Amino acid sequence: MVKQPEQSTLFTRIAAILDEARSSVVRTVDSTMVLTYWNIGREIVLELQSGELRAEYGSSLIKQLSEKLTDAFGRGFSTTNLRYFRTFYTVYADRVPKIHSISEHLSKCHIDCGVLDDLELSLQKPETAMGFSENLSWSHYRSLMGIEHLNERLFYEIESEKERWDHEQLKHQIHTFLFARLLKSLDKEGLLSLTREGQALTKPADSIKNPYILDFLGIPDKSQFHESDLESAIIANLQEFLLELGKGFAFVGRQKRLQFDDTYFYVDLVFYNCILKSYLLIDLKIGELTHQDVGQMDSYVRMFDDKYCTEGDNPTIGLILCSKGNETIAKYSVLRDSSQLFASRYMLYLPSEEELVAELAREKRRINEQKEYNS
Repeated sequence: MVKQPEQSTLFTRIAAILDEARSSVVRTVDSTMVLTYWNIGREIVLELQSGELRAEYGSSLIKQLSEKLTDAFGRGFSTTNLRYFRTFYTVYADRVPKIHSISEHLSKCHIDCGVLDDLELSLQKPETAMGFSENLSWSHYRSLMGIEHLNERLFYEIESEKERWDHEQLKHQIHTFLFARLLKSLDKEGLLSLTREGQALTKPADSIKNPYILDFLGIPDKSQFHESDLESAIIANLQEFLLELGKGFAFVGRQKRLQFDDTYFYVDLVFYNCILKSYLLIDLKIGELTHQDVGQMDSYVRMFDDKYCTEGDNPTIGLILCSKGNETIAKYSVLRDSSQLFASRYMLYLPSEEELVAELAREKRRINEQKEYNS
């Protein structure tokens, strides 16, 4: 007697075929939309370039075009969308209207490589004009074209394609400044792993980032402000700063006074993490980290634990936020072995292409030196 295949197994195989077919149809539709919108944007840009230069002409042209396209083709051609198409072409004017597979865009070595190589790839000028990825939808490119920094935009495009991020994942990585964090992180692969698996807060170190990206403060020139200005800017943008701090943080106060005998000390910012059940003290510093900064924060944490922590609170966390780190101090101070004291850099703007190249060169040297030391 011939054994009949189990229906559940047959169903699973057929369901997989149908799911793949459905996904293929969706990808085809998405790719067609991307090329269509790029070509529409191109026609609008060419018309504006050959027509009058007044802004009124551009507005009236798009309005009239929107009305005619809506009458002929239905929804989807509002003036807002037509401006998106125009911006899309402007941002990607150096591309060719072609959909490529990941194997055409990224070589095998880059498909399998680490994030440091991806960062380098985002700084290289491609030998031939690129097309658009079959793995990225119009929604992906809508988010990507809002990134002003060319190398940052290309990096997110590479990672989205390689890691098959959906649109929500891409938006999350952009909004949490993955690109800038990777540039300054000493554990790039570990940080990238967190973006895939999520972050679980189980110890104080899990709550600390390096660097913190504070470009939302809108401080234009680091040489022309003081620590009090930085503190005031953070308070004025407290919601964004809480998002930058991460999971579970609530604001407690600023300039918290600590008394030791007849001497008063003031902690710049105090937060509480509801997951870790720990206070976070932040000391803001303009310039390079010093031994004095570390000693001062160590004292703040000890005094705060003694005077303000109650039953149920875990030991206080101390964070020194400075514009420039110091690896020697981090190595030969209490920071090295402490599970409660940390020092992190903050960045007020994204680096230029020249700074990116220099940063990657330093990172490669550091990795090579570490390999030589271990061998």
